[in-house]
Amino acid sequence: MRALVLREHGSGGLRLETGFPDPAPAEGDVVVRVRATSLNYHDVFTCRGMPGIRIAMPAIMGLDVAGEIAAIGPGVSGWSIGDRVLGDPINRIEGGLTGETVHGGLAEYCRLRTHQLVRIPASVSYEQAACLPCAYGTARRMMHTNGHLVANEKVLILGASGGVGVCCVQLAKIAGAIVIAATSSEDKAERLRALGADHIINYADQDFVQEIYRLYGKPARRGKGSDQGVDVVVNYTGGDTWTRSLRVLRVGGRMLTCGATAGYDPPEDIRFIWTFELKILGSNGWARGDITALLDMVEAGRLQAVIDDTFPLEEAPQALARLEGRQVFGKLVVMP
Repeated sequence: MRALVLREHGSGGLRLETGFPDPAPAEGDVVVRVRATSLNYHDVFTCRGMPGIRIAMPAIMGLDVAGEIAAIGPGVSGWSIGDRVLGDPINRIEGGLTGETVHGGLAEYCRLRTHQLVRIPASVSYEQAACLPCAYGTARRMMHTNGHLVANEKVLILGASGGVGVCCVQLAKIAGAIVIAATSSEDKAERLRALGADHIINYADQDFVQEIYRLYGKPARRGKGSDQGVDVVVNYTGGDTWTRSLRVLRVGGRMLTCGATAGYDPPEDIRFIWTFELKILGSNGWARGDITALLDMVEAGRLQAVIDDTFPLEEAPQALARLEGRQVFGKLVVMP
């Protein structure tokens, strides 16, 4: 089969191969003909190499896999050839992650365990489905399951134009929140407004801390100032935005995080955490229920995965470079 294969860490170790062995289903497996797989920043980390995580080579990246069943292994029931399926990237029984510990979706075929399969409704496209598990599933867990976002809360979303960010904007608006979206260009700002963002901060030429103070006041520990600032900050970038994010939260405010794309060990100022009684809430991935809930929302027309562009398999390295360079709004989808 054709596959984008990582032979060693670094972009030079990634190449399109036309004769990679086809996967064969073992007990409890199916083989999926891949119709769409979306890229995530996790793929960038896998390509670079992650401290403390060893990747067996050769590796095929791509966490989010959507397609139809092409082959069925022994002992499989309830599934048929041709069924439209989405893979939950997390193997919740034996352990492991599609696109990291086992071969993923950047290939014509991908082997999955049947307990990872989620049926795709007929009205949901493969492209839409492939965007949901990692980015949108994490966003839903962060905003709803752990963050408990409610109507009329003021939420600042940093990195709002990324795959997770655009879903956070949509989920916040569905919840009835007031959304302040931070991005880096006027083009992205216009697209965020179209998604429902109430305020835009262009961090290329604006200090988001000062803009929040201008909009909602500077938080204080007591008196009227305790209600100033925002209720929630979504920060999955880390780096030099971390401590500054603490400064804009009102007393009792919540910081929601699911990653650290700009750096995982920023300087910290824990005085804000105790003096303002802040809550730091982490979300590590998603639950299977997040995926099914998102599919239901897409099917009902309440949510739409934002796709910036689609690519054939041979152009996946260029797509990965765009993602790494943050030259994307929403999701990039590869269609083998």
